[in-house]
Amino acid sequence: MFTFLTTLIAVGGITLGVAALIITLAVMSGFHRDIRERILGLQPHLTVLKESGTSFHEHEQVAADILREKEIRAASPFVYGQIILRHGEATAGVVLKGIDWKKEQQLVGLAKSIKDTRLLAGGLQDNQVIIGKELARNLGAALGKEVILVSPGQFGVVPRMEKFRVAGIFSSGMYEYDANLAYVSLPSGQKLFGLENAVSGVGVALTDWEKADTIAAALQAKLDYPYWVRSWETMNKNLFAALKLEKIMMFIILTLIIVVAAFNIISNLLLLTVEKAKEIGILSALGFRRLEIGRIFLFEGLIIGMTGIFAGTGLGVGLSLLLKKYQFIHLPADVYYLDTLPVRLVPGDIISVVAATLLISLVAGIYPAYQATKLDPLEAIRYG
Repeated sequence: MFTFLTTLIAVGGITLGVAALIITLAVMSGFHRDIRERILGLQPHLTVLKESGTSFHEHEQVAADILREKEIRAASPFVYGQIILRHGEATAGVVLKGIDWKKEQQLVGLAKSIKDTRLLAGGLQDNQVIIGKELARNLGAALGKEVILVSPGQFGVVPRMEKFRVAGIFSSGMYEYDANLAYVSLPSGQKLFGLENAVSGVGVALTDWEKADTIAAALQAKLDYPYWVRSWETMNKNLFAALKLEKIMMFIILTLIIVVAAFNIISNLLLLTVEKAKEIGILSALGFRRLEIGRIFLFEGLIIGMTGIFAGTGLGVGLSLLLKKYQFIHLPADVYYLDTLPVRLVPGDIISVVAATLLISLVAGIYPAYQATKLDPLEAIRYG
Protein backbone atom coordinates (compact mmCIF):
# COMPACT_ATOMS: atom_id res chain seq x y z
CA MET A 1 0.00 0.00 0.00
CA PHE A 2 2.81 2.39 0.90
CA THR A 3 4.60 1.58 -2.37
CA PHE A 4 1.40 2.29 -4.30
CA LEU A 5 1.09 5.67 -2.54
CA THR A 6 4.67 6.66 -3.37
CA THR A 7 4.06 5.58 -6.97
CA LEU A 8 1.02 7.87 -7.18
CA ILE A 9 3.06 10.75 -5.74
CA ALA A 10 5.82 10.14 -8.30
CA VAL A 11 3.32 10.03 -11.18
CA GLY A 12 1.58 13.14 -9.86
CA GLY A 13 4.87 15.02 -9.67
CA ILE A 14 5.73 14.13 -13.25
CA THR A 15 2.21 15.06 -14.38
CA LEU A 16 2.30 18.49 -12.77
CA GLY A 17 5.82 19.17 -14.03
CA VAL A 18 5.01 18.26 -17.62
CA ALA A 19 1.71 20.19 -17.58
CA ALA A 20 3.37 23.29 -16.10
CA LEU A 21 6.13 23.15 -18.72
CA ILE A 22 3.74 22.77 -21.65
CA ILE A 23 1.47 25.61 -20.48
CA THR A 24 4.41 27.93 -19.79
CA LEU A 25 6.08 27.26 -23.15
CA ALA A 26 2.73 27.69 -24.93
CA VAL A 27 2.25 31.10 -23.29
CA MET A 28 5.83 32.19 -24.07
CA SER A 29 5.46 31.07 -27.70
CA GLY A 30 2.14 32.91 -27.83
CA PHE A 31 3.78 36.10 -26.57
CA HIS A 32 6.50 35.80 -29.19
CA ARG A 33 4.04 35.21 -32.05
CA ASP A 34 1.48 37.86 -31.04
CA ILE A 35 4.05 40.59 -30.45
CA ARG A 36 5.70 39.74 -33.79
CA GLU A 37 2.39 39.86 -35.66
CA ARG A 38 1.35 43.13 -34.07
CA ILE A 39 4.71 44.72 -34.76
CA LEU A 40 4.55 43.62 -38.41
CA GLY A 41 1.01 44.97 -38.56
CA LEU A 42 2.41 48.51 -38.37
CA GLN A 43 6.12 48.14 -39.12
CA PRO A 44 7.59 47.20 -42.53
CA HIS A 45 9.87 44.18 -42.89
CA LEU A 46 12.79 46.41 -43.88
CA THR A 47 13.47 50.11 -43.43
CA VAL A 48 15.92 52.01 -45.63
CA LEU A 49 17.31 55.21 -44.07
CA LYS A 50 20.10 57.62 -44.88
CA GLU A 51 23.20 58.25 -42.82
CA SER A 52 22.51 60.03 -39.51
CA GLY A 53 18.78 59.87 -40.19
CA THR A 54 18.87 62.78 -42.66
CA SER A 55 16.13 63.17 -45.26
CA PHE A 56 16.76 62.59 -48.98
CA HIS A 57 15.08 63.56 -52.26
CA GLU A 58 16.10 60.63 -54.47
CA HIS A 59 13.62 58.25 -52.86
CA GLU A 60 11.93 57.32 -56.17
CA GLN A 61 15.21 56.03 -57.58
CA VAL A 62 16.00 54.21 -54.31
CA ALA A 63 12.54 52.56 -54.33
CA ALA A 64 13.03 51.53 -57.99
CA ASP A 65 16.40 49.94 -57.15
CA ILE A 66 14.86 48.11 -54.19
CA LEU A 67 11.98 46.69 -56.23
CA ARG A 68 14.40 45.12 -58.71
CA GLU A 69 15.54 42.72 -56.00
CA LYS A 70 13.99 39.27 -55.68
CA GLU A 71 11.54 38.52 -52.85
CA ILE A 72 10.67 42.22 -52.44
CA ARG A 73 7.03 42.90 -53.23
CA ALA A 74 6.53 46.56 -52.29
CA ALA A 75 8.31 49.75 -51.26
CA SER A 76 6.83 52.97 -49.89
CA PRO A 77 8.42 56.30 -48.86
CA PHE A 78 7.62 57.90 -45.51
CA VAL A 79 8.50 60.80 -43.26
CA TYR A 80 8.43 60.73 -39.49
CA GLY A 81 9.28 62.81 -36.48
CA GLN A 82 8.13 64.08 -33.10
CA ILE A 83 5.12 66.37 -33.01
CA ILE A 84 2.63 67.80 -30.52
CA LEU A 85 -1.02 66.88 -30.89
CA ARG A 86 -3.75 68.93 -29.19
CA HIS A 87 -7.46 68.45 -28.72
CA GLY A 88 -9.24 70.95 -26.52
CA GLU A 89 -7.17 71.34 -23.36
CA ALA A 90 -5.45 67.96 -23.77
CA THR A 91 -1.96 67.78 -25.27
CA ALA A 92 0.29 64.84 -26.12
CA GLY A 93 3.69 64.39 -27.73
CA VAL A 94 3.51 61.72 -30.45
CA VAL A 95 5.48 60.19 -33.29
CA LEU A 96 3.92 61.36 -36.54
CA LYS A 97 4.42 59.32 -39.70
CA GLY A 98 3.58 60.66 -43.14
CA ILE A 99 2.67 57.86 -45.54
CA ASP A 100 1.50 57.16 -49.06
CA TRP A 101 -1.84 55.55 -48.17
CA LYS A 102 -2.11 53.19 -51.17
CA LYS A 103 1.49 52.00 -51.06
CA GLU A 104 1.41 51.66 -47.27
CA GLN A 105 -1.39 49.10 -47.51
CA GLN A 106 0.97 46.84 -49.47
CA LEU A 107 3.51 47.09 -46.65
CA VAL A 108 1.57 46.74 -43.40
CA GLY A 109 -1.92 46.02 -42.13
CA LEU A 110 -2.78 49.53 -40.93
CA ALA A 111 -6.18 49.54 -42.64
CA LYS A 112 -7.05 46.19 -41.00
CA SER A 113 -6.52 47.68 -37.53
CA ILE A 114 -9.03 50.50 -38.18
CA LYS A 115 -12.59 49.44 -37.38
CA ASP A 116 -14.43 52.38 -38.95
CA THR A 117 -12.95 53.34 -42.35
CA ARG A 118 -15.87 55.41 -43.70
CA LEU A 119 -13.83 58.63 -43.75
CA LEU A 120 -10.96 56.83 -45.49
CA ALA A 121 -12.98 55.55 -48.43
CA GLY A 122 -11.11 57.87 -50.80
CA GLY A 123 -7.74 57.34 -49.11
CA LEU A 124 -5.96 59.46 -46.50
CA GLN A 125 -6.53 63.10 -47.41
CA ASP A 126 -4.12 65.96 -46.67
CA ASN A 127 -6.33 67.34 -43.89
CA GLN A 128 -6.89 63.99 -42.16
CA VAL A 129 -5.04 62.19 -39.39
CA ILE A 130 -5.20 58.61 -38.08
CA ILE A 131 -4.48 58.15 -34.38
CA GLY A 132 -4.18 55.21 -32.01
CA LYS A 133 -6.94 53.99 -29.73
CA GLU A 134 -5.13 54.86 -26.50
CA LEU A 135 -4.07 58.25 -27.86
CA ALA A 136 -7.68 59.04 -28.79
CA ARG A 137 -8.80 58.10 -25.30
CA ASN A 138 -6.10 60.19 -23.62
CA LEU A 139 -6.98 63.25 -25.71
CA GLY A 140 -10.74 62.71 -25.64
CA ALA A 141 -10.75 62.79 -29.45
CA ALA A 142 -13.32 60.89 -31.49
CA LEU A 143 -13.80 60.02 -35.14
CA GLY A 144 -14.53 63.16 -37.19
CA LYS A 145 -13.29 65.59 -34.51
CA GLU A 146 -10.71 68.27 -35.22
CA VAL A 147 -7.26 68.19 -33.65
CA ILE A 148 -4.29 70.52 -33.96
CA LEU A 149 -0.84 69.28 -34.95
CA VAL A 150 2.06 71.48 -33.88
CA SER A 151 5.40 70.79 -35.56
CA PRO A 152 8.48 71.62 -33.46
CA GLY A 153 10.04 73.65 -36.29
CA GLN A 154 13.72 74.24 -36.82
CA PHE A 155 16.00 76.60 -34.90
CA GLY A 156 14.84 80.18 -35.38
CA VAL A 157 11.66 79.08 -37.17
CA VAL A 158 8.20 79.54 -35.69
CA PRO A 159 6.48 76.15 -35.08
CA ARG A 160 3.85 75.31 -37.69
CA MET A 161 0.27 74.62 -36.55
CA GLU A 162 -2.25 72.81 -38.72
CA LYS A 163 -5.82 71.60 -38.16
CA PHE A 164 -6.61 68.00 -39.03
CA ARG A 165 -9.73 65.88 -38.79
CA VAL A 166 -9.56 62.43 -37.20
CA ALA A 167 -10.34 60.08 -40.09
CA GLY A 168 -9.54 56.81 -38.36
CA ILE A 169 -8.66 55.28 -35.00
CA PHE A 170 -6.45 52.21 -35.17
CA SER A 171 -6.04 49.49 -32.56
CA SER A 172 -2.91 47.40 -33.06
CA GLY A 173 -3.05 45.70 -29.67
CA MET A 174 0.39 47.15 -28.87
CA TYR A 175 0.00 49.82 -26.19
CA GLU A 176 3.16 51.70 -27.21
CA TYR A 177 1.88 52.10 -30.76
CA ASP A 178 -1.71 52.86 -29.85
CA ALA A 179 -0.70 55.58 -27.38
CA ASN A 180 2.16 57.27 -29.23
CA LEU A 181 1.67 57.00 -32.98
CA ALA A 182 -0.30 59.02 -35.56
CA TYR A 183 -0.46 58.98 -39.37
CA VAL A 184 -1.00 61.72 -41.96
CA SER A 185 -0.59 61.77 -45.73
CA LEU A 186 2.92 62.02 -47.11
CA PRO A 187 2.48 65.61 -48.45
CA SER A 188 1.07 66.71 -45.06
CA GLY A 189 4.01 65.15 -43.22
CA GLN A 190 6.51 66.81 -45.56
CA LYS A 191 4.81 70.17 -45.04
CA LEU A 192 4.72 69.87 -41.24
CA PHE A 193 8.39 68.89 -41.02
CA GLY A 194 9.50 71.36 -43.72
CA LEU A 195 10.94 68.62 -45.95
CA GLU A 196 9.44 69.80 -49.28
CA ASN A 197 9.78 66.71 -51.52
CA ALA A 198 12.24 64.84 -49.30
CA VAL A 199 11.48 61.74 -47.22
CA SER A 200 12.90 60.21 -44.05
CA GLY A 201 13.12 56.69 -45.44
CA VAL A 202 11.61 53.91 -47.52
CA GLY A 203 9.67 50.99 -46.06
CA VAL A 204 10.04 47.60 -47.75
CA ALA A 205 7.73 44.57 -47.74
CA LEU A 206 9.04 41.05 -48.43
CA THR A 207 7.35 37.94 -49.71
CA ASP A 208 8.75 36.08 -46.69
CA TRP A 209 9.25 38.01 -43.44
CA GLU A 210 11.48 35.26 -42.02
CA LYS A 211 14.21 36.17 -44.54
CA ALA A 212 14.35 39.79 -43.40
CA ASP A 213 17.89 39.69 -42.02
CA THR A 214 19.30 37.87 -45.07
CA ILE A 215 17.65 40.20 -47.58
CA ALA A 216 18.59 43.25 -45.49
CA ALA A 217 22.27 42.27 -45.76
CA ALA A 218 22.01 41.77 -49.53
CA LEU A 219 20.17 45.06 -49.99
CA GLN A 220 22.70 46.87 -47.82
CA ALA A 221 25.51 45.62 -50.06
CA LYS A 222 23.67 46.88 -53.13
CA LEU A 223 22.69 50.35 -51.88
CA ASP A 224 25.89 50.83 -49.86
CA TYR A 225 26.88 54.13 -48.23
CA PRO A 226 25.21 56.52 -47.36
CA TYR A 227 22.14 54.27 -47.02
CA TRP A 228 21.64 51.70 -44.34
CA VAL A 229 19.05 48.95 -44.16
CA ARG A 230 17.51 47.65 -40.97
CA SER A 231 15.23 44.64 -40.65
CA TRP A 232 12.27 44.46 -38.30
CA GLU A 233 14.17 41.80 -36.32
CA THR A 234 17.16 44.10 -35.84
CA MET A 235 14.95 47.01 -34.78
CA ASN A 236 13.26 44.81 -32.15
CA LYS A 237 16.28 42.68 -31.30
CA ASN A 238 16.33 43.41 -27.57
CA LEU A 239 12.64 42.59 -27.13
CA PHE A 240 12.77 39.22 -28.91
CA ALA A 241 16.11 38.30 -27.33
CA ALA A 242 14.57 38.90 -23.90
CA LEU A 243 11.54 36.77 -24.79
CA LYS A 244 13.78 33.94 -26.05
CA LEU A 245 15.96 34.04 -22.94
CA GLU A 246 12.90 34.08 -20.69
CA LYS A 247 11.50 31.03 -22.47
CA ILE A 248 14.77 29.11 -22.03
CA MET A 249 15.04 30.06 -18.36
CA MET A 250 11.43 29.06 -17.67
CA PHE A 251 12.08 25.69 -19.31
CA ILE A 252 15.13 25.12 -17.11
CA ILE A 253 13.43 26.27 -13.89
CA LEU A 254 10.24 24.28 -14.41
CA THR A 255 12.24 21.18 -15.37
CA LEU A 256 13.35 21.17 -11.73
CA ILE A 257 9.78 20.15 -10.83
CA ILE A 258 10.29 17.01 -12.92
CA VAL A 259 13.73 16.46 -11.33
CA VAL A 260 12.12 16.60 -7.87
CA ALA A 261 9.51 14.11 -9.04
CA ALA A 262 12.34 11.88 -10.29
CA PHE A 263 13.61 11.58 -6.71
CA ASN A 264 10.20 10.13 -5.86
CA ILE A 265 10.74 7.56 -8.62
CA ILE A 266 14.14 6.67 -7.13
CA SER A 267 12.74 6.26 -3.59
CA ASN A 268 9.80 4.27 -4.94
CA LEU A 269 12.03 1.84 -6.82
CA LEU A 270 14.45 1.47 -3.90
CA LEU A 271 11.52 0.63 -1.64
CA LEU A 272 10.32 -1.84 -4.25
CA THR A 273 13.71 -3.62 -4.28
CA VAL A 274 13.44 -4.07 -0.52
CA GLU A 275 9.86 -5.37 -0.69
CA LYS A 276 10.60 -7.69 -3.61
CA ALA A 277 13.97 -8.95 -2.35
CA LYS A 278 12.73 -12.55 -2.10
CA GLU A 279 11.25 -12.45 -5.61
CA ILE A 280 14.53 -11.05 -6.94
CA GLY A 281 16.39 -13.91 -5.26
CA ILE A 282 14.05 -16.49 -6.82
CA LEU A 283 14.51 -14.96 -10.27
CA SER A 284 18.28 -15.14 -9.82
CA ALA A 285 18.04 -18.77 -8.72
CA LEU A 286 15.95 -19.56 -11.82
CA GLY A 287 18.77 -18.30 -14.02
CA PHE A 288 17.88 -14.65 -14.65
CA ARG A 289 21.00 -12.60 -15.20
CA ARG A 290 21.72 -9.48 -13.17
CA LEU A 291 21.30 -7.31 -16.28
CA GLU A 292 17.82 -8.72 -16.89
CA ILE A 293 16.78 -8.09 -13.28
CA GLY A 294 18.10 -4.53 -13.46
CA ARG A 295 16.21 -4.00 -16.68
CA ILE A 296 12.93 -4.83 -14.90
CA PHE A 297 13.42 -1.98 -12.43
CA LEU A 298 14.61 0.34 -15.17
CA PHE A 299 11.41 -0.33 -17.13
CA GLU A 300 9.42 0.21 -13.94
CA GLY A 301 10.88 3.73 -13.69
CA LEU A 302 10.12 4.37 -17.36
CA ILE A 303 6.53 3.20 -16.90
CA ILE A 304 6.04 5.63 -14.01
CA GLY A 305 7.61 8.40 -16.08
CA MET A 306 5.55 7.65 -19.19
CA THR A 307 2.33 7.52 -17.17
CA GLY A 308 3.10 10.97 -15.82
CA ILE A 309 4.07 12.18 -19.31
CA PHE A 310 0.77 11.05 -20.87
CA ALA A 311 -1.29 12.53 -18.04
CA GLY A 312 0.76 15.75 -17.94
CA THR A 313 0.67 16.22 -21.71
CA GLY A 314 -3.10 15.79 -21.75
CA LEU A 315 -3.54 18.18 -18.85
CA GLY A 316 -1.12 20.77 -20.26
CA VAL A 317 -2.53 20.71 -23.78
CA GLY A 318 -6.11 20.77 -22.47
CA LEU A 319 -5.55 23.77 -20.21
CA SER A 320 -3.62 25.57 -22.97
CA LEU A 321 -6.52 25.10 -25.39
CA LEU A 322 -8.96 26.41 -22.77
CA LEU A 323 -6.78 29.49 -22.22
CA LYS A 324 -6.55 30.03 -25.97
CA LYS A 325 -10.29 29.70 -26.57
CA TYR A 326 -11.80 31.62 -23.66
CA GLN A 327 -8.97 34.11 -22.86
CA PHE A 328 -10.19 34.53 -19.29
CA ILE A 329 -6.85 35.92 -18.07
CA HIS A 330 -6.43 39.63 -18.84
CA LEU A 331 -3.21 41.62 -18.64
CA PRO A 332 -2.41 45.33 -18.18
CA ALA A 333 -1.56 46.33 -21.77
CA ASP A 334 0.79 49.14 -20.77
CA VAL A 335 3.03 46.62 -18.98
CA TYR A 336 2.88 43.48 -21.13
CA TYR A 337 2.15 45.03 -24.56
CA LEU A 338 -0.82 42.66 -24.88
CA ASP A 339 -4.22 42.78 -23.17
CA THR A 340 -4.92 39.02 -23.03
CA LEU A 341 -2.78 35.98 -22.33
CA PRO A 342 -1.68 34.57 -25.71
CA VAL A 343 -1.28 30.82 -26.18
CA ARG A 344 0.44 28.96 -28.99
CA LEU A 345 1.07 25.22 -28.85
CA VAL A 346 4.25 24.38 -30.75
CA PRO A 347 4.77 20.65 -31.49
CA GLY A 348 8.54 21.09 -31.09
CA ASP A 349 8.09 22.42 -27.54
CA ILE A 350 5.87 19.47 -26.56
CA ILE A 351 8.35 16.99 -28.03
CA SER A 352 11.19 18.68 -26.11
CA VAL A 353 9.26 18.38 -22.83
CA VAL A 354 8.41 14.72 -23.46
CA ALA A 355 12.00 13.87 -24.43
CA ALA A 356 13.49 15.68 -21.41
CA THR A 357 11.05 13.95 -19.04
CA LEU A 358 11.76 10.52 -20.54
CA LEU A 359 15.47 11.10 -20.12
CA ILE A 360 15.06 12.16 -16.48
CA SER A 361 12.86 9.12 -15.78
CA LEU A 362 15.43 6.83 -17.39
CA VAL A 363 18.25 8.31 -15.33
CA ALA A 364 16.15 8.05 -12.17
CA GLY A 365 15.74 4.30 -12.70
CA ILE A 366 19.44 3.54 -13.15
CA TYR A 367 20.51 3.60 -9.48
CA PRO A 368 17.60 1.47 -8.12
CA ALA A 369 18.17 -0.99 -10.99
CA TYR A 370 21.85 -1.21 -10.07
CA GLN A 371 20.98 -1.80 -6.41
CA ALA A 372 18.63 -4.61 -7.41
CA THR A 373 21.42 -6.38 -9.31
CA LYS A 374 23.67 -6.30 -6.22
CA LEU A 375 21.32 -8.47 -4.09
CA ASP A 376 22.73 -11.87 -3.21
CA PRO A 377 20.21 -14.55 -4.32
CA LEU A 378 20.69 -16.81 -1.28
CA GLU A 379 20.48 -13.93 1.20
CA ALA A 380 17.45 -12.56 -0.59
CA ILE A 381 15.59 -15.90 -0.47
CA ARG A 382 16.61 -16.61 3.14
CA TYR A 383 15.76 -13.19 4.61
CA GLY A 384 13.46 -11.75 1.92
